[in-house]
Amino acid sequence: MISSTANPHIKFLRSLHLSKNRLASGMFLAEGLKLVGQAFDSHAEIQQLIFCPELLISDYGQSLIAKAKRLGIETLEVNAIVFESLARKDKPQGIAALVKQNWHKIENIQLRDEKSTWLVIEAIQNPGNLGTVIRTCDATGVSGLLLLPNSTDPYDPAAVKASMGGVFTVPHYNLSYAQLSQFISANPELAVVGTSDKAKQNAFTFAYPNHTLFLIGSERQGLSPELTDLSHQMISIPMTGACDSLNLSVATGIILYEIFNQRSGLLRT
Repeated sequence: MISSTANPHIKFLRSLHLSKNRLASGMFLAEGLKLVGQAFDSHAEIQQLIFCPELLISDYGQSLIAKAKRLGIETLEVNAIVFESLARKDKPQGIAALVKQNWHKIENIQLRDEKSTWLVIEAIQNPGNLGTVIRTCDATGVSGLLLLPNSTDPYDPAAVKASMGGVFTVPHYNLSYAQLSQFISANPELAVVGTSDKAKQNAFTFAYPNHTLFLIGSERQGLSPELTDLSHQMISIPMTGACDSLNLSVATGIILYEIFNQRSGLLRT
């Protein structure tokens, strides 16, 4: 059992809250029963399972330790003080996993399904918002999340927590504007739909094609001229209040659920 917060490996685990260290190592820390369980269920590349017997009191948590040992995953036992130094939760559950990041390559995308939705986000800055978007992507069956330059990291602890495990289930891609343009050119069946508060087309009356690439801009500036030029159609969410915009994750969720609704018909009467 590790009992010192000054242990070099513990220092490394703690350093993963910084973007530069996650980038350099290609790793991140998932904490809590929900996230660690989803990591196992999604066959994520778990490098190490960290646990604290004093804090891990659930049978499910014990089963995850047993599963790690069966799979040959290294386990690391620490005391409460050490685990609390790693934890982001107020009341830590005593289990965390060191996991390899899983970025997908845009070159490997093939539009094989009858219908698909792809989400492109530009320069999203708030990791909590990004995590919420990822969670919504999972709920609505989004095929992939494409992140353009200057976006926050989906492996930021706040994003991982807000994703509620979606970071393991939603394929995500880092790409440049040039790569996005090439992707659109290579897939002419994709309908590219942008968002703007000035667009006349209502997001709820627009008929989303079978393969939709949905573009949403940054929290502060909205969709850039470059992405507007790539769009085949611009849509807006109707509003009647005094505020002139919605939170990015809320706006994204509204449109993703409208696409989901049109595809599934679950909410139609």
